[in-house]
Amino acid sequence: MPLSAPPFPDLIGTAQHTAVHLEMRDAYGVTNEADDFARWRETGVRDVDPQSEAWGPWTDLIKATIGRGVTVRRARIVSEPVSDYIRYEHEGAVVNVAAGEQVRWLPRRRASGIALPGNDFWLFDGRLIRWNHFTGAGLFAGAEVSEDPAEAKLCAEAFEAVWDLAIPHDQYEIN
Repeated sequence: MPLSAPPFPDLIGTAQHTAVHLEMRDAYGVTNEADDFARWRETGVRDVDPQSEAWGPWTDLIKATIGRGVTVRRARIVSEPVSDYIRYEHEGAVVNVAAGEQVRWLPRRRASGIALPGNDFWLFDGRLIRWNHFTGAGLFAGAEVSEDPAEAKLCAEAFEAVWDLAIPHDQYEIN
């Protein structure tokens, strides 16, 4: 049975070997990105300063996690042509990579043969899942954790299948 999720830094802090993140939406309405996204749409300028107020806590957390020997990988399944939000995310992913995350992109048309869970997730050490829930408009609607072995297996297999087909960030060109 899923439980309410503890704060994300606590969860990733338990990882000893791996932390993988699968994102499957073409747009997110995450409130802490709203101003930067609006500015980017208006000006084309994206915050890519790893130590900015918006990015600093994340880059510090990822660097500390990797410093403990944990591999952090992120895969995004995207529709093509990509949405404005995915263009925005792609431009900002240089910060994720600079912090030490490995990032790949999978065009959705290439994901048809993959059994995917119904929600975005983080999977820690192949056993602890943080399910991320979103509304139809892409607003964050909460998170749950699960250690159900069948769910963890689904997530691990789905992530690895996506990862194997996905394109590394530095090779994925937005069309």
